[in-house]
Parts: sequence; C-alpha cells; structure tokens
Amino acid sequence: MAAGQGSAAEMPEDVTKALAAAEARCLRAGAQLTELRRQVLALVLASEQPLGAYALLDKLKAQRPGAAPPTVYRALDFLLERGLIHKVERLNAFVGCVEAGHDHGAGPDHHHPHQFLICRDCGMTVEISDPAVAHALAEAAARVGFRVGNATVEVEGLCAACAAQSSEAAGA
Repeated sequence: MAAGQGSAAEMPEDVTKALAAAEARCLRAGAQLTELRRQVLALVLASEQPLGAYALLDKLKAQRPGAAPPTVYRALDFLLERGLIHKVERLNAFVGCVEAGHDHGAGPDHHHPHQFLICRDCGMTVEISDPAVAHALAEAAARVGFRVGNATVEVEGLCAACAAQSSEAAGA
C-alpha cells in the first residue's frame, strides 16, 4: 500500500484479509486494534521490504500529519506483542508475520519458528517458518547444555532475481 492509501478499497486483498484476521485475533485476546495500530500494520503488511520505524513514520504522516516517533513505536510494540509483526534485527526493521493472515493463536504466547532470508543486494526479506530448522537449532543448543526459548534466524544471501542477475553479469 503506497503512502496515503488508507481505505479498504485501495488495499490489496491479502492485506485486507490479514487486517480482518488480526482484528479478530486481538478481540479474542481482549486487545484492541485501534485505527492507528491498524494503519501501521497495514503499512508493514503492504510493504515489499522490511520497514524501519522512521520509514513507517514518513508513510504514516501521509494519513496522520501529526504522527510522531512515540506514536509509531507504541503501535509497533503492540503489534510485536500480539505476534502480528516481527522485527528483523539485522535491518532494524519490521515485517508482517506470515501467520498474520491466519485467524489463530494471537497474543504474547504466539510463537512459531521463523527464519528470515535477507537479500544482501536488493534487501528483499522473506519469512519462512520451518519447524525443522528450529528443531535442529534446539538440538544443537541442547548438545552444549543450552535450552532455547525463542529464536529468530536471519540468513543473508541473494534472492533468486539477484542471483540470476549476478550469474548473467558473470557470464557476460
């Protein structure tokens, strides 16, 4: 969703569905997805790349000219706590949770294994949720006497498009 878009009619269908599911999850958990939180979530979900807080603020100002950093940070904290978004630490940016469009399991205890694949050339970031990766990490940690609580794996490399471009450039 580009900055300034705000009505449901202007949002992609997948974002509209994810917002409806997020709202239902919040209500079941006794939390409220306020209009501001909804706008921030919509911006994150609609973005093709992870968004930092200040990039979100810039986009939000198109809809809310008086928006300030604390406004965005409070909304992000709420969305993180509800499991609707994830923070990609390496980029200090936020992405929508791949499960945000599914109507189940919201709340502070909403944890699922997730890994991020980050393209070092274009910045595209993809969340995958592979329990086998989480299991392998937990087993490796257990071998040294460590018990994993929550883990986020961030892998840097090349997306398919950038890898293809790189191969073409090497062959030219």
